[in-house]
Amino acid sequence: MGICTQRTVLITGAGGGLGRAYALAFAAEGANVVVNDIRLESAQAVADEVMAQGGRALANGGDITTVAGAQAIVDVALAEFGDVHVLVNNAGILRDRMFLSLSEDDWDAVMRVHLKGHFCLANVLGRRWRDLAKAGNKTDARIINTSSGAGLQGSIGQSNYAAAKAGIAGLTLVQAAELARYGITVNCLAPAARTAMTEAGMPDMVKKPESGFDVWDPLNVASIVVWLGSTLSGHVTGRCFEAKGGEISLADGWRTGSILDKGARWEPAELTAVVDRLIQEAVPPQKVYGT
Repeated sequence: MGICTQRTVLITGAGGGLGRAYALAFAAEGANVVVNDIRLESAQAVADEVMAQGGRALANGGDITTVAGAQAIVDVALAEFGDVHVLVNNAGILRDRMFLSLSEDDWDAVMRVHLKGHFCLANVLGRRWRDLAKAGNKTDARIINTSSGAGLQGSIGQSNYAAAKAGIAGLTLVQAAELARYGITVNCLAPAARTAMTEAGMPDMVKKPESGFDVWDPLNVASIVVWLGSTLSGHVTGRCFEAKGGEISLADGWRTGSILDKGARWEPAELTAVVDRLIQEAVPPQKVYGT
């Protein structure tokens, strides 16, 4: 008996990289897995891997960037497995360029896949889970979103990606607050692993070692994702985890710092000293990646 036995998980972008690792890890813990990827052949290959290891899996090539597409994906999953308990929003793309070199399509494509892609399936499944809860059914559902270090600290040459990933972190906070009443937890992850995207951007860093612990193996990150999808994690929501190799940490997001209150309206010319003091008293932000 694994920690996800009798649970069904829907994973987007699961035809390779982190998504494939999540599918294999969830199946190893007893879950039924819906392997969604726009590359249906890749999704089928991962589903075949899961089934070869004795798990249950369904390959799906549906579109996550429209509500109609999301509904169709959920309908297929329900027909096959009867229910969906966990959504892992993992799919993503890159259109990396310096900000002033970005085209409108570069911006829109990244927002569509990341931000809108996170919205559509969560909206469809969230409505289903809400309706089940209102009808008196016990709901123990999970949404696991994917942010990034780029979204948490920024990254040179990735303003579109960083903005989308920061938006996902903010979305997670609101979803967690609004959906808790229906038995739904929402957390996000900023993973660091060897994927097609990281191999393209930093191949030497993420290269598999000849021996010893493979820090960049995606299966390392899969452990926390599977735990978040299990019934063991019901007390945790609205958090952003960072994971790489054997490292797990909680990201500490924006929070109100020191307050200087004049008790009256500030004159613009007064504010240089005020702002300088606030900056001096604040915890310095982490540096933007690439600086």
